[in-house]
Amino acid sequence: MRLIQCQHQGQVRAALVESDQQVHLLESDTWTLARRAIEAGRPLADIVEASLTETRLDYPTLIAERHLLPPLTHPDPAHCLVTGTGLTHLGSADTRSAMHAKAQVSEEEMTDSMRMFRLGLEGGKPEPGQPGAQPEWFYKGDGSCVVAPEADIPVPAFAQDAGEEPELAGLYVIADDGTPWRVGHAIGNEFSDHVTERFNYLWLAHSKLRACSFGPELLVGELPEHLEGVSRIVRNGETLWEKPFLTGEANMAHSLANLEHHHFKYAGFRRPGDVHVHFFGTATLSFADGIQTREGDRFEIELPTLGRPLRNPLRFETDTPDTEAKSL
Repeated sequence: MRLIQCQHQGQVRAALVESDQQVHLLESDTWTLARRAIEAGRPLADIVEASLTETRLDYPTLIAERHLLPPLTHPDPAHCLVTGTGLTHLGSADTRSAMHAKAQVSEEEMTDSMRMFRLGLEGGKPEPGQPGAQPEWFYKGDGSCVVAPEADIPVPAFAQDAGEEPELAGLYVIADDGTPWRVGHAIGNEFSDHVTERFNYLWLAHSKLRACSFGPELLVGELPEHLEGVSRIVRNGETLWEKPFLTGEANMAHSLANLEHHHFKYAGFRRPGDVHVHFFGTATLSFADGIQTREGDRFEIELPTLGRPLRNPLRFETDTPDTEAKSL
């Protein structure tokens, strides 16, 4: 089962994907349906089936008119936390190290990345119910940093780079008792400033404070362990760069359960009602192949198991806001 969200008659509504041409409108948004499932103690799929309306919508029209929304949102963006983890995928350490080597980062700093990666290889997939090695972790922002599928990803005027990161994203809603409930998974473009990160690894946190996107579809139910996708950049209607990528637990140093544990172990991330979007990492970057993106370039990330590709054009901002703090 796959769900989308869209703007319909001035409201945020979820819809069940029936084909690449048609979706079946639901009576509410995904967050409300998830909360309803939690409260009723029933699978989300059952709640979706019980919430179908008589309305069907044309899927290509929703895309063309940019009515698609991220497949899970909170009514108040401040109650959506967007986070992620890196060095989780087999090959990700090589990509990171190569990126840093181009900037002649010291051997000591490169060793830190490799050490973190090896911790995952050695202890990232513990026995069920046991905590494993801690992964790298980063914060991207609240729900206001999330860009809808097909919408422009903004690049701040101060940014030094604008690079895609094709990833799997986990989507969660926190129950009233503080229990995290996984709603499903979606294609994600975590999007980062790799030039800023490459200059000094301690600027990783700065490089992650950018927009991102996920969707357009949310996969409800079991996630395959092996997922194959393609990431590409389209410029002026032609493919500029394209590369396959692998994700899913079979291609990761950490289990998804271990990554979830080390995120939700913090009490502040178990606030009732909150939405969490957590990116699970990647090993495939166009930046590692020397690609520099431009205004109007379009990212396209495909993971066929998770439905339609996630597509977002780039928009470079030129205005620099006044950030001088004033005294009261």
